[in-house]
Amino acid sequence: MTQATSTQAMYKVTDPATNETVAEYATATDAEIQDVLARAAAGYTSWRRTSVGERAAILRRVGELFAERSDDLAAIITREMGKRTKEAAGEIGLASAIFGYYAEQGPGMLEETPLSPQAGGRASVRKEPIGAVLGVMPWNFPYYQVARLAAPNLLLGNTIVLKHAPQCPESALAIETLLHDAGVPADAYVNVFASNEQIADMIADDRIAGASVTGSERAGTAVAETAGRNLKKVILELGGSDAFIVLDGENLDRTVKAGVAGRMQNTGQACNGAKRFIVLDPVYDEFVEKFSAALGAMQPGDPSDPSTQYGPLSSEQAAVTLMEQIEDAVSHGATVKAGGKRPDRPGAYVEPTVLTDVTPEMRAYREELFGPAAVVYRVADVDEAVTLANDSPFGLGGAVFGSDAELAADVADRLDTGMVWINSMQGSLPDLPFGGTKRSGVGRELGTLGIDEFVNQKLIYAPRG
Repeated sequence: MTQATSTQAMYKVTDPATNETVAEYATATDAEIQDVLARAAAGYTSWRRTSVGERAAILRRVGELFAERSDDLAAIITREMGKRTKEAAGEIGLASAIFGYYAEQGPGMLEETPLSPQAGGRASVRKEPIGAVLGVMPWNFPYYQVARLAAPNLLLGNTIVLKHAPQCPESALAIETLLHDAGVPADAYVNVFASNEQIADMIADDRIAGASVTGSERAGTAVAETAGRNLKKVILELGGSDAFIVLDGENLDRTVKAGVAGRMQNTGQACNGAKRFIVLDPVYDEFVEKFSAALGAMQPGDPSDPSTQYGPLSSEQAAVTLMEQIEDAVSHGATVKAGGKRPDRPGAYVEPTVLTDVTPEMRAYREELFGPAAVVYRVADVDEAVTLANDSPFGLGGAVFGSDAELAADVADRLDTGMVWINSMQGSLPDLPFGGTKRSGVGRELGTLGIDEFVNQKLIYAPRG
């Protein structure tokens, strides 16, 4: 796609550290959309016929190129969405590891599975690709999110049409170039700067076999509705309001440190970040004091400066929305233990904020706080902690901290979430499945489960004789 000059361009790079728009790109025309669909469909017929070994070798090279180009790739997303340089490098390292994981382990996941039919004869299940998959990606992890979709599906033999977030056009183009340089055919991975209306038309088109969305609940609902009408498979990784449950005061400094890291990762803009801190009464006061002091001491800075403790939110609108949620809570009686304001500096910054005394009539009780703001609740016992943790429309992940391993495991078992981390902040690893339940979405990515979503599990049966 070509760079645009119109101030109304949908795809643009606006540096959130300065709120300055530095580049704009044209949205695809309808004719270009048709060309993309035709290319992806044609690419599928040849890509699926390449050997798994050949596809794995290309994925291995993709992982190597992510590592080799790390500095340049990091600078792009720091400018696009304000990610701190250190965190950008970490994200690129994870994307590299995901491609490496599927290059090494993926071929074994695709081996034919023999069955033992009760009626006798021979039977097996083969995992085969299904066609072109549309990916609708978010801005908060521009490389990692694409890797989660692209690596297993390219290995499987599916092709990818990738529609990235409007504020990430340069990282979208960088990923496409990198994959092609590694040997992924030009028609097996195609970037497209599509509008929302064009996305709906693409999902309805017979040349798209399925769609994967990581983003807001609104975006996921819209895609799922269109996909359902057209009988298309979807993966939806949507919002989260993960609980971070503190059972006791053992190793409290470690727990506070994990809580700060879990809340401030990516300036609080992670779907599976710790957002609701649920602390048992005996340790509540000490936890709030230490947690608030740690967050309140953090200083904003230029995200390209390695010494910066936290950077801007992804956009000015994101900062405005978070402040509206904070101010709504305060107006209804919540207590601000740290932060609660915008720093006196240019850019989309919000102070790291700790809220207590939050009640159900406040937006902060039900809504996802996508930024550096945490809510801390006091509970009397474990049962109340579990009840409060599950009193959320979301069910992505959660964390449980406690010295009693058996109790922590029991609490983890009782949480209505897709993932739980015990005595560790929530995270992501290539070999562990990622996904949620309730309003946090459907389907899984990564690990062995991630390759089984957009797949035809084909039965081959031959009777005796």
